[in-house]
Amino acid sequence: MADTERAQSKLFTPLAIANGKINLKHRVVLAPLTRNRGTPLNPTSTPENPNRIWIPNELMAKQYAQRTTEGGLLISEGIPPSLESNGMPGVPGIFIPEQVEGWKKVVEAVHAKGGFIYAQLWHAGRATISAMTGSSPVSASATPWDSPDELYSHPLPGTTERQRYVDSPPIELSVPHIKRTIQDFCDAAKSAMQVGFDGVELHGGNGYLLEQFLSSNVNKRTDEYGGSPERRCKFVLDLVDAVAEAIGEENVSIRLSPFGLFNQARGEQRMETWTYLCKRLKESHQNLSYVSFIEPRFEQIYSVEEKDSFLRSWGLENVGLEPFRKIMGSTPFFSAGGFDDTNSWGVLESGRYDALLYGRYFISNPDLPERLKNGSPLRPYDRSTFYGPFDKPDVGYVDYPTKEEEISTV
Repeated sequence: MADTERAQSKLFTPLAIANGKINLKHRVVLAPLTRNRGTPLNPTSTPENPNRIWIPNELMAKQYAQRTTEGGLLISEGIPPSLESNGMPGVPGIFIPEQVEGWKKVVEAVHAKGGFIYAQLWHAGRATISAMTGSSPVSASATPWDSPDELYSHPLPGTTERQRYVDSPPIELSVPHIKRTIQDFCDAAKSAMQVGFDGVELHGGNGYLLEQFLSSNVNKRTDEYGGSPERRCKFVLDLVDAVAEAIGEENVSIRLSPFGLFNQARGEQRMETWTYLCKRLKESHQNLSYVSFIEPRFEQIYSVEEKDSFLRSWGLENVGLEPFRKIMGSTPFFSAGGFDDTNSWGVLESGRYDALLYGRYFISNPDLPERLKNGSPLRPYDRSTFYGPFDKPDVGYVDYPTKEEEISTV
């Protein structure tokens, strides 16, 4: 594609979100990316006294600022709204004053360059272990991990040993516990808005807590929160209602992965469940900031061919996001999942989506919007530096050059 055609792409046209409150200058959005670069509250973590809380720091502020453009949108990494919700080491929450102050520095760094940033609120649910949270993992039901030898992503604090998920089984959230969890989200959302985040995105995908309620293979409840597609949606709908009331629905968005398999999200009735969810969201919240979906054939743990075999087994071989796009109507509709400099063109022009999210290539190309617009080659990313914590946290985080820096170095 010629450079002039790229520059004229709809990717580089304005977009109103947040019910018209925010006007983006382009539609290349930084996807939410867990990077595990927070500073430990307790720097002398030991097996007997492990650190379980991390604070946003200046390095994180620099990383977000590097990827900020005038009028561009960034979605933060997943931010735990409580200690109980944290899924990985090095991930800063927003539930103690030190964390709130740390996120304020990140927000100020983005705003100083004219960008916008949303806080993604993330509850890992059963996709964590007790050593991370100091309490039993929680979920829609006490459904154990069904892969007996699958290991948690990081070593136990102060050791080199990794624990099996089955050795840290979840407990079922009681109704009072559900209500406390929703309040945690509301408190975190209010803190996010108070420090200057432009909005909040609820992480409803990737097999984390919200999707655990939506997934029939995890949610085995027989009360008002389970047993049918409609009842499995109740927790998510209640959560959106509460957060919208707390901070205004125009400041609230949600991320969904209706066809995902990550973290053992293997539920059935996919179309029935997410169709009902989207219809209710649209009916109840006409002015949501945006909705963000993950492409049906994109998967973090399987190839496209393997994912297609799963979709075929569900009778969804040719499925797309179009049904959800139709339901959501005028609500800005984002999509993520494998977009790069070869397959981004003509997508928005087709009307399928309003903006595209980029993750891996935004890691290795802090000036990604300019590179896409000008046809500059994309630098490859180094997957080994994606997820910390590391002794040298800047490596693979803030040391990728822009195209301008590459030229000046030469």
